[in-house]
Amino acid sequence: MSLKGEVSSVRLTLDLWHPNCWAIESTDRTGGGVLAHAVYNSPMTDESPETVRGLFTAFGDTSDEVEQLLDAIRESEHSGEVFELQERFGRARNAPGNVVREFFLEYDPNEMVCPTLLKNGFVHSAPVRIEDGSEEWNLCFAGDRSEIEESLDEVREQSGAEVTVTSITTSDTPERSTRDERLDTLTTAQREVFEHAREAGYYEWPREITTRELAADMDLAKSTLLEHLRRAESKLLDP
Repeated sequence: MSLKGEVSSVRLTLDLWHPNCWAIESTDRTGGGVLAHAVYNSPMTDESPETVRGLFTAFGDTSDEVEQLLDAIRESEHSGEVFELQERFGRARNAPGNVVREFFLEYDPNEMVCPTLLKNGFVHSAPVRIEDGSEEWNLCFAGDRSEIEESLDEVREQSGAEVTVTSITTSDTPERSTRDERLDTLTTAQREVFEHAREAGYYEWPREITTRELAADMDLAKSTLLEHLRRAESKLLDP
């Protein structure tokens, strides 16, 4: 998809998993999470660098939790050396948790999903939050709303990603009655999962509950919960 013209008024949030990601693997194994802020080409590289360097924040409730997360990142075969900046306490860079550690990390750009998202019209608009083995992306879509589902399918096919839409808004959001009509198209299970997720703060930024906690609340397997959410969002995305 060509990114000609201005980015549209459509904004959406994706819950995303993709293979060979050090952050997804590490947060799935430990507590805490990671915020991804920016990626830079490493010095002394050509137009197609073998590695890139990113700026990240590791966060958690305790120092031990964050240290375990950083150890898991160092041990991942998909990560390079971790260059820590300093330890902070509090909500630095709006990170959740009580303990925050910022770091640079060098890694293979071929294992990034961002270029695939951009190629298909999804423009990154906020730091990516990685927690509980998945990434949360806040994006603008450079295209018509009716093209979103097809573009998401292209992302899935090209990157091997699992993608669920968790929220979508436009500057000309329809009246609530129209939204309610769309909710009525959901099955009972889909609506129960969607409404509980919304009420529990799953769609808030920062997210107030993880998919693992949400599944436990509803006594569902995580895969079952995500399947209900994906089917619900697919119906709600119809223009």
